[in-house]
Amino acid sequence: MDIATVVGMLLGVSLLLMTVLISDGATFGAFYNLPSILVVVGGAMAAVLISFPLKTMFGLVGVMKKVFLNKQESIADLIEQIVSLAETARRDGLLALEGRLEEISNPFVILGIQMAVDGTRPEVIESIMRTEMDAVATRHRNGRNVLDQMGRFAPAFGMIGTLMGLIIMLGDMSPETIGTGMAVALLTTLYGAVVSNLFCLPFAEKLNFLSKHELLTMEIIVRGIMGIQSGDNPRVIEQKLNTFIPPKLRTAAQEAA
Repeated sequence: MDIATVVGMLLGVSLLLMTVLISDGATFGAFYNLPSILVVVGGAMAAVLISFPLKTMFGLVGVMKKVFLNKQESIADLIEQIVSLAETARRDGLLALEGRLEEISNPFVILGIQMAVDGTRPEVIESIMRTEMDAVATRHRNGRNVLDQMGRFAPAFGMIGTLMGLIIMLGDMSPETIGTGMAVALLTTLYGAVVSNLFCLPFAEKLNFLSKHELLTMEIIVRGIMGIQSGDNPRVIEQKLNTFIPPKLRTAAQEAA
């Protein structure tokens, strides 16, 4: 469970509810309007359906799960594992790495080690692994784009709902109803802003962060596998890979080792 995502959502919603609670004369009922919700949420989803293939929309559930349920791999631990594999390869040869595949959990590391053990040419190994990285980046970008577009469309449909509400109000305007009608009309703008800025756009940014982290780990793996395949000294490989992490983490990892 991503604690930051949950805490951020709860904090945002709580602050909005608290603002209503402590405001003089405000009631929760005044901030609820079903037609406004339908215009904003339904309209944004309809626009996204037009923008993307249906298959991409079906994948939105899996994308949303990643926002709440994600486990980032420790880069320091990954580097330590690659250096350990390099030590085995340098001491016992590349074929000895085949016996260590069972202790590796990262499928991308397994892919690189298997190709190295099979004697695949270095340029072919790097080409295949970078192609896999490009495919992962494309999948991440497609999922993130859905939330980005929903974040763009929600405020637009909020404004559309406001205009619809104003038209309805002006069609049957009286001094007694103008205040209520204006409040209901403005609710759709509020809903659009909240849906966009508290949910869709932050979710898209979280996916962007997770994508960058995963691609960074994949880049480290590619560099490590190429070093192992070329027979580089494990300490040299470690120094090369440590450049991907901040100096403080490098020091902590070295002290732990």
